[in-house]
Amino acid sequence: MLSYERPESLEQALDLLSRDSWKILAGGTDVYPALRDRPLSGHILDVSALDDLRTIARQKDGWHIGANATWSDLIAAELPSSFDGLKLAAREIGSPQIQNRATLVGNICNASPAADGVPPLLTLDARVEIKSHTATRQVPLQDFIHGNRHTDLKPDELVSAILIPAASTAGQSTFIKLGARKYLVISIAMVAARLACDDKGTISDAAISIGACSAVARRLPELEAALTGSKIADKPARLVTPQHFAELTPLDDVRASAGYRLEAAAELTRRAICAAGGQG
Repeated sequence: MLSYERPESLEQALDLLSRDSWKILAGGTDVYPALRDRPLSGHILDVSALDDLRTIARQKDGWHIGANATWSDLIAAELPSSFDGLKLAAREIGSPQIQNRATLVGNICNASPAADGVPPLLTLDARVEIKSHTATRQVPLQDFIHGNRHTDLKPDELVSAILIPAASTAGQSTFIKLGARKYLVISIAMVAARLACDDKGTISDAAISIGACSAVARRLPELEAALTGSKIADKPARLVTPQHFAELTPLDDVRASAGYRLEAAAELTRRAICAAGGQG
């Protein structure tokens, strides 16, 4: 049995969420494939008409990416070079038709270990804005995703935006994904990197994140600490060691072995550091 609502305001959507349990539908690019041959059923809350949630805007304390902003919206937006990694990830999300429908927030709420948007967002210290009928709260992205298909979202809540603090928008970023082919593929491993340098070429801020090598994408704080203070001219990619990946827990599956994933993550990280430092 299907119960379907398509509210025209955020307030109406939150009121519906406060009174029943709903599956939230936006672009539908995760919901519909998961059905396979089954019809849509249950309580479906379609938020695609909430145009107020589709803005991408600079605010005084950082950047605001609305929950209904699509990957195509992100690609077209005028953003600092620190968002280049996120834009590269956007171009890896399926085909242009999928990019026109799929949303960045849908990608993180689906909470797949291979979600392409998560590593570059982690390098930007992204926070998740969550609303209910009675309250608004913010959660760091690293705390929002608990594991494979599990998030911090409560039944009466929806994600309204992704927030990027101004302090995390310095420097240049990149994103590198390894799959069985170039496009339309699930990641074997992926790396996002953001490096900020002073006028002498010394790294003042480093953010490195690895995806598809654990249940949740992870930052590499020990590597970030090793990179900070080093000079781009000294080729900081040489600082990458296997120990920096010791906390990752990659799976053996049909796409790759755990050992291959770790080796791939290390090599991709070296390449990403070179690219973010203007050497790749």
